[in-house]
Amino acid sequence: MITIGLTTWKEHPALINDEQRDVTLTEYAAVLPTVEVDTPFYGIPRATTVTKWQQMVPANFQFILKANKVMTKHDYGSDEVDEDARKQAFVDYKEMIKPLVRKRQLKTILFQFPPFFRRSAENLQWLFEIRDMMGNLPIAVEFRNPSWYEETLIPDLMDYLTRLHMTHVIVDEPHRLNDGVPLVADATTPELALLRLHGRNEKGWFDQGKDWRGKRTLYRYSEAELKQFAAVINQLTPKVKEVCIIFNNNSNRDAAPNALELQRMMGISWDGLGLQQLSLF
Repeated sequence: MITIGLTTWKEHPALINDEQRDVTLTEYAAVLPTVEVDTPFYGIPRATTVTKWQQMVPANFQFILKANKVMTKHDYGSDEVDEDARKQAFVDYKEMIKPLVRKRQLKTILFQFPPFFRRSAENLQWLFEIRDMMGNLPIAVEFRNPSWYEETLIPDLMDYLTRLHMTHVIVDEPHRLNDGVPLVADATTPELALLRLHGRNEKGWFDQGKDWRGKRTLYRYSEAELKQFAAVINQLTPKVKEVCIIFNNNSNRDAAPNALELQRMMGISWDGLGLQQLSLF
């Protein structure tokens, strides 16, 4: 199975005939079968909020939720929390996702680590502790430091993630010799292969000016580039139950058009989507 989704649901006018307004979750779920939500990264919502999301989507719609920032140690070097608070975040997070687990609407929890999270014995141990604290919940990990992808060490890393039953996130992003990470199309869990596509805007990605966050994913993939992704997807499909592609190249609202183009290119369709609102004009 191949699924396609976007980061957040509001900022994708291509899904609603280019109307310039926020897209509702119900409208989004009428077009695509999964969404990545970053809200829990900033603050862990109540389970009641998650239940409200569920009421807006069909029964087989699925969510990818980002882990909270203290779970991925984004707080290091700034407003660092103590270890009791860090462990409590895991407890609160598991409580928050219970409605999704009950309805089988949690695709995975995305642990996107900060660029300073290097490959080290301490951080390898943290991955083990994450698995221990999260039990058998589905976990996907995205590394943003190139030390994880030293060529001779990649097989060991993939073996470690396999033993921890963590999905390796396959990333497309700008990268230089000593910065950014390469696209390594390795699957580490039989249930899921996850691709996150950030675009290839090298200047916007690496030149961190005052509007960096607004420009770093300013990129629209070409037809030729989407065909490259299609080849990777076809390579992965026999190895896993599901290949999920998340487009995050949305600084100029390009994620949804690219997602829909890839869907058409690969001839993908999904059953059980919500009802689309019909235009009267």
